[in-house]
Amino acid sequence: MADAEDNVAIPELSSLLQMDPYLKPYEKDFKRRYRLFQKQLSLLEEAEGGFDQFTRSYRSFGAHRQPDNSLVFKEWAPAAEALFLTGDFNGWDKFSHPYKKKEFGKWELHIPPKEDKSPAVAHNSKLKVVVHTKEGERLYRISPWATYVTKVKTSVVYDWVFWDPPQPYVHKHPRPRKPRSLRIYESHVGIASPEGKVASYSNFTHNVLPRIKDLGYNCIQLMAVMEHAYYASFGYQVTSFFAASSRYGTPDELKELIDVAHSMGIIVLLDVVHSHASKNTEDGLNRFDGSDSCFFHGGQRGEHPLWDSRLFHYSSWEVLRFLLSNLRWWMEEYRFDGFRFDGITSMLYHHHGVGTGFSGDYSEYFGLHVDEDSLVYLMLANHILHTLYEGCITIAEDVSGMPTLCRPVQEGGCGFDYRLAMAIPDKWIQILKEFKDEDWNMGNIVHTLTNRRYGENCIAYAESHDQALVGDKSLAFWLMDKEMYTNMSTLIPMNPIIDRGIQLHKMIRLLTHGLGGEGYLNFMGNEFGHPEWLDFPRIGNNESYHYARRQFNLVDMDHLRYCQLYAFDRDMNRTEDKYGWLAAPPAYVSTKHEGDKVITFERANVIFIFNFHPTNSYSSYRVGVGPPGKYKIKLDSDEVQYGGHGRLDHNAEFFTEPVPFNDRPNSMQVYIPCRTAVVLANEEIDYCY
Repeated sequence: MADAEDNVAIPELSSLLQMDPYLKPYEKDFKRRYRLFQKQLSLLEEAEGGFDQFTRSYRSFGAHRQPDNSLVFKEWAPAAEALFLTGDFNGWDKFSHPYKKKEFGKWELHIPPKEDKSPAVAHNSKLKVVVHTKEGERLYRISPWATYVTKVKTSVVYDWVFWDPPQPYVHKHPRPRKPRSLRIYESHVGIASPEGKVASYSNFTHNVLPRIKDLGYNCIQLMAVMEHAYYASFGYQVTSFFAASSRYGTPDELKELIDVAHSMGIIVLLDVVHSHASKNTEDGLNRFDGSDSCFFHGGQRGEHPLWDSRLFHYSSWEVLRFLLSNLRWWMEEYRFDGFRFDGITSMLYHHHGVGTGFSGDYSEYFGLHVDEDSLVYLMLANHILHTLYEGCITIAEDVSGMPTLCRPVQEGGCGFDYRLAMAIPDKWIQILKEFKDEDWNMGNIVHTLTNRRYGENCIAYAESHDQALVGDKSLAFWLMDKEMYTNMSTLIPMNPIIDRGIQLHKMIRLLTHGLGGEGYLNFMGNEFGHPEWLDFPRIGNNESYHYARRQFNLVDMDHLRYCQLYAFDRDMNRTEDKYGWLAAPPAYVSTKHEGDKVITFERANVIFIFNFHPTNSYSSYRVGVGPPGKYKIKLDSDEVQYGGHGRLDHNAEFFTEPVPFNDRPNSMQVYIPCRTAVVLANEEIDYCY
C-alpha cells in the first residue's frame, strides 16, 4: 500500500527543493505537513463554509447586542454541567439567567431588551460566567471572548466589562501600503514615558508617534497589548486574548493610536502570543469549564516546563476557532497590519526548545520531536492572513532556525514573511563582554550578520527588549556604564569611555542595519542610547517604576549627547529610505581585514566602509567596488552632529579606477578614520528603488 504522502501534490515544492537540494530527503515530511494542512482547510469548508466565516466567530461567541437591542451570549464549555450569567444587570443573581446547552459543548443565552427597548446589559457594566462543574463546583469565570476587562486597584482579579459604546470609534485613515524596506520600532505603551507610572495609549499617540515618524521608522511592533493580569510579565502571560489591555486606556484609544499611525504612513504589528497562556483561572482561560483541558492539552503536555503556563491543543476544532478568530479580530476591529508571533520555537517542538541546542543539522527540524499540530496551525494562520489581507506581515520569533519557516505555504513552507535574526544581538553582547577592541574578529562578525537561510527574510537588530531586561542592560550601558550618569554633557570634552561608546554604538547599529537582514528592528529608546535596563514594578524592587519607563526627556536636552545618537539613528533610517538596501539582495562583502579591523561591503549599489580599529586611521585605503563612477559620502558616523570628530570632507569625490580588487571589477581609495563608518553612493546611478 502506497504512503498517503505519495499522493500529495505541493504546488511549488519543486522550486523549494531546487533552491535547497539538502531538503530532498525530507520530502515526505513536507508532504505529510501539507496533507494535514489541506485536510484542515477542507474540513473548514465542509463544516463551517470556509475559513472566512470560521475566523469571524468573534461575532457570535462572547457577548453581542442585536439590532433589536436583545443580547446573545455564547460560550464553549464542553466539561460544564451548567452555565449562568451574572452581573450588575441582574443584581449578581447566580441563577436567574441560565445558558441553554447546545451540541458540541456550546452554550447560548438570549436576553430580550428591557421594556423601554434598551439593552438589558448596559455599556461598561460588569459580568461573570458562572460555571457549574460535574463535580459540583461553582466557578466564576470571564468569557474567553471578552473584549474589555478591567481591575480596580484593591483587587487582584480582573473583571469582565461589557464594552458596547454608543458611538464606537470610526477609523478615518486607510492602511498604508506594505513597505518594501521594513524598519521596525519595537514599543511598549506602558513604559513609553519618562514618568514613573503606566503610560497610556493617548500618551503614545500624541508624544511617541511623532518621534517614531521623525526617526524614519515605518512600522511599529506593539508589545503587551493583549490583556495580561501581571504587568511584569511584559505581556507574555496573556489572560484575555480578545481584550486590549485596559491599564493603558480604552479600546477606542488604541484604535485611535493605530489610526493616527496609519495617517503618518506607519504600519502597526501586534506582538501576538499564541504559544502559551497564563495559568490564571478566575481571569484567564485556564480551567474555564472546570476541566484540565478545554483550550489546552490535558496533563503534562498542556504545561510549559519553564514558563509556568498552559499550552494550547492546536488540533482541537474549537481551539482553532478561538485562535484563528483572534488573529482576525485584531486585524478587523483594531486594523493592525500584521503580527510578530512570539515563542514559535516552543510551538514547533515537543521539547519546546528546552535544553536543546540547535546545530543546524536538518534532522533536528524533522521527525517525531516536531509538533506538527502547531506547525499546521501556523501554516493555516499564515495562509488565512495572507489570503484575506494582501499587505499583512507576519514575523516569527524562532531561535531554532527551522528551514522553510519563511517560505510560502504553497512551497510546503510555514508562510511567515520574516524571522527575527536572534543570533545577532547575542553576538554583539558576547563581543562587548568578552573581547578587547583590538581582538574583535571581523570575519566572525560578518559571518553572524550574513549567516541566514537563502530566500528567507530576516529582521536584523543589535538589541531588542530581551537584551534590556533586568539581568542584562542596553548596548549603550554595556559600552559606557556609569559614565553615562556624569559624562554625557556636550559642554565638557568626551572622555575615552564616552568617546568609544558613542562611536561604537553608531557603528554596531549601521553594520547590523546594512548587512544583517531584509528588515531592521530597534527597541524604543535604544536608538538614543537609553541607559540602564528594564525592570517592571514587582515585589522584588518594591513595586518601583524607576526602570519601567523610557527617558525621552534625555533626547530633548541639547546639552546631552543622547540627541547626537538620536540624530544618527534618524539619518541612518532616512538614508536607507532613499537607497533601499533592506529591500535589495544580500550584500557582497569585499573586505574583512583582521589586522586593519576593516569591513567593506556593497549592497543596493551603495558602498559601506567600517573601520573598527581603536587608533589606526587609513589615508588611502583601497576598497573594491562594482559599478564604476563618482562616489560621495551620504552618511558619516564621524560627523560632529552625531558626536563624532568631523574628520571627513563631505565635498570630497571618490572616483573609481578600473583596478580589480577583492573580487570586484573596480576600486577606489578613501580616507577612513579610526572608529568610523561611512556610506558612499554613486552619483551616476538613479537610486529610485
